[in-house]
Amino acid sequence: MKFGVISTANIGRSAVVPAIRATDHEVLAVASRDSERADAFAEEFGIARSYGSYENLLEDDDLDAVYNPLPNALHAEWTKRAADAGLHVLCEKPLAVDAAEARAVGDYCDERGVTLMEAFMYRYHPRTERAADIVREQLGDVRSVKATFQFPMADSENVRLDPALAGGSLMDVGCYAVSAARLFLGEPDRAYATTHDAGEYDVDTKLAGVLEYDRDGATAELSCGFETADTQWYRVEAEDGWLEARDAFVPRDGGVEIEYETGGRHVVEQFDPTDQYRLEVEHFAECVESGTSPRTDADEAVRNMATIDALYESAQNGETVTVSEV
Repeated sequence: MKFGVISTANIGRSAVVPAIRATDHEVLAVASRDSERADAFAEEFGIARSYGSYENLLEDDDLDAVYNPLPNALHAEWTKRAADAGLHVLCEKPLAVDAAEARAVGDYCDERGVTLMEAFMYRYHPRTERAADIVREQLGDVRSVKATFQFPMADSENVRLDPALAGGSLMDVGCYAVSAARLFLGEPDRAYATTHDAGEYDVDTKLAGVLEYDRDGATAELSCGFETADTQWYRVEAEDGWLEARDAFVPRDGGVEIEYETGGRHVVEQFDPTDQYRLEVEHFAECVESGTSPRTDADEAVRNMATIDALYESAQNGETVTVSEV
């Protein structure tokens, strides 16, 4: 499969482009609004073609798919334009600015017969798959999930702090905590959240939230932010045990582990270093080839965004909000 990359964003440079190159697939083209930047990126990675506009890249008839790491508010527009060109799309999370837009993008791609996948890379790490299996098969009734993803934001000009581009810590890293809560507990019924804006950016630089479930009063506690040291973990607590993962979403160099207790046993399982971005790319390519729906498809994106929408609404109104059915 031949990929085009829309923009020279750092996530492509540091993770996804190297991941594609580590597979049997190829990055054939890259585009930027600055042709010199596109040329430099292409030279750095040995990419054959570079374009000074996204439109020109989408007109390349040799491409099969695009990777879209544009700022959040541009994901929907350029995913649709790629679909118009008949290109499959691997789009960075979050897929859209809200659940309604995510649904519209998913329907648009379905109508044009192209595969759409949201790039939640941690869902493709073997540890995440193993954790889900343990919780489902060994821990029984889950009572609570705690999940957090925080890191310090030093650059006041970063697009993550731009409200016009759908910035904010919940959209950038809190979406992982929401995804983890839903992975282990399913869809919440209600959400409550508070936010803080450390620099008058008009976005949340910190959020704390609670998801409530009618099922036996289960809850999830979420936090995210740009104000503290790098912290990312989740913990699942059940009637007959618990499970915990550190460096849960973007593991540092080296192997990772999960720790859990169940049935009187305390277990630590180790996982060798793994490129979860490569596994994400391979899953995407397999779905394109087979015509099957990705694990993190548009429906999954819509459900994640419905919870994010409710958290934002609660923070704005100061009240618990019902999570909309989608």
